[in-house]
Amino acid sequence: MVSGWLHQVRALGWVERLLAVFLLLTLCAYVFTWSASTQLFLQIMTFVFGLAFCWKLGLRFVRQAIWRLRNRLIVAYLFIALVPVLLLALLTAASVWMISGQIAAYLLNVEMDRRVASLRQTAGSLARVPPQQRAEAVRRAGFVFRDRFPGLEILVHDSDSREVRYPESSALSVPPKGHTETAGVVIREKIFYLWAHAGGPESEVVVLAPITRTLLQGLVPRMGRIVLQPIGVQPGEARELDFHLHPPVPGEVLDAATAASTFVPQPVGLLDLPLKWGVRLAVPLWEQPGEVKTIFLGAVTRISGPLNIVFGIDTNSGLPSMVGAFTLVVLLFFSVEIVSAWVGISLSRTITSAVHDLYEATVRIRQGDLTHRIQVNGNDQLAELGTSFNIMSGNLERLLAGEKERQRMQAELEIAREVQAQLHPKLLPALGGLSVTSICNAARMVSGDYYDYQALGEHRLALCLGDVAGKGISAALLMATLQSAMRSQLRQCMETTNHELSTARLVSNLNQQLYASTAPEKYATFFFSLYDDQTATLAYTNAGHLSPFLVRGGQAIPLESTGMVVGAFPFAKYGECNIQLQSGDLLVCYTDGITEPENPYGEDYGEQRLIELLIQNADKDAAEIADLVVADVTRWTGASELQDDMTLLLARKL
Repeated sequence: MVSGWLHQVRALGWVERLLAVFLLLTLCAYVFTWSASTQLFLQIMTFVFGLAFCWKLGLRFVRQAIWRLRNRLIVAYLFIALVPVLLLALLTAASVWMISGQIAAYLLNVEMDRRVASLRQTAGSLARVPPQQRAEAVRRAGFVFRDRFPGLEILVHDSDSREVRYPESSALSVPPKGHTETAGVVIREKIFYLWAHAGGPESEVVVLAPITRTLLQGLVPRMGRIVLQPIGVQPGEARELDFHLHPPVPGEVLDAATAASTFVPQPVGLLDLPLKWGVRLAVPLWEQPGEVKTIFLGAVTRISGPLNIVFGIDTNSGLPSMVGAFTLVVLLFFSVEIVSAWVGISLSRTITSAVHDLYEATVRIRQGDLTHRIQVNGNDQLAELGTSFNIMSGNLERLLAGEKERQRMQAELEIAREVQAQLHPKLLPALGGLSVTSICNAARMVSGDYYDYQALGEHRLALCLGDVAGKGISAALLMATLQSAMRSQLRQCMETTNHELSTARLVSNLNQQLYASTAPEKYATFFFSLYDDQTATLAYTNAGHLSPFLVRGGQAIPLESTGMVVGAFPFAKYGECNIQLQSGDLLVCYTDGITEPENPYGEDYGEQRLIELLIQNADKDAAEIADLVVADVTRWTGASELQDDMTLLLARKL
């Protein structure tokens, strides 16, 4: 039992042993009433080793808390990232505090200078007025400035002792000799005044205005409490001041806004601290020329006060005042930053080796070496991270290969889209009495719908519209083949038939050519028409395409089908129909991307809705009708993507 107890004692550190010894000695000192000095010494030593013991326990707790890699990183980032950010925020707040104070001082100084300048200008002007006009000039100046400077007094004193006063009851006298031409704040009988002194040996002008609470607060309204007092006197200090403001003068009105501004504004946030800032003024004494007193002109406000006036914004940040405090904050900022960096580096030292391997691997990956793998050692969280990185790099290698293939396909699709756009017919002006409008919106990057129109001489126009089976690249290729075959057949028919064309013969030849040059499952619906402007006749052949509509007189007349699809059967026969167009007729050719799109409930848009829309808007321009149809179909589907290619070909008989 004794050996076990001794083993536990040996397991204790020297701090615990010394703490136990001093605790025992302190107890003995109280029991055996040792001297007071001995008791005090033992108490101090017990307190010191108690702090050391608590520090040791704290370090042990910290080591256990940051054993996991995540916790170490959290603590490191708190010291490396969060602390500097907080300090930077405090430094910014200090800057805002100083800027706000400088703004307050600037506003007060500018407004005071503006009033002083007006008095100086008045005094100078009166000094230059001829003697016979001075009375009127003084009366006029007093009338102008009586509202701005309540209690204003003006005295013009000539060398022959003639005086002109405003008001006439004024008891103002010339200042003692020694005052030069000046303007600003003056102390007269321990009261602050604004004054201007001008003139020469022939005449002397004195303009004096008492500085009252109302005038002082009117310098910068809404700033806060504006003070004018000797240096070293706090606002509201309960003692007799050497100098003070002039009492209110008759006719002076303290409006509600000015009265409210005599108090410190309410804070707009927790950090909107009080602010006292201003400028020092060297103020002469009226009775003692040449002697000046240092006076403080400032504002007792909050940080938000000056910022609200200048910028019209609120702020909720601020720090204690004075430039010395700002310097202290800067020094504290850098000191804490250095300590934080040291703590962060110390905490991160245990993981730098593993992170170095990860860093080298990421560099190799960034350089394009996706075959690089990390050598995994151990069975901890860092080892699992290395294994995950190896799996990720392998997946990245496969994904990059797939992305390159996708980009290649995307580039080819873009080229195909541009090529197909070149295949579409260019804008054709009206041919005699027929104008043509077309619109084609592809469901994918390329479209399987085909439309074309081509002028044949001066009086004839060929119009065609087709819908290739399928979508995407294969449909677009067949569309290009269809266009090439159609134009080839059109040119061949004109050359071999002496410009006598038959729509049925051309479609039949086109069917034979497509059947011979394409796969059996490739086919297309096709509508081909030929318009003769001299006879206003439209000859057409409809090879299995949706029936176009002829909108006339409030009705939509469908054009019947005259044969089956092209490219599917070599023995297909096609007929030809003729129709006489009248002025105002509208021929509407469309693909199934117009009538077959479904709404969220699975209902087709349908031909009936298309007919109603065409009849309601038959008198509008063809291009506007086409836009209305596309918009209505898109609204019907309620989807951002097209379900099928949408193509419209409209011809209006003028």
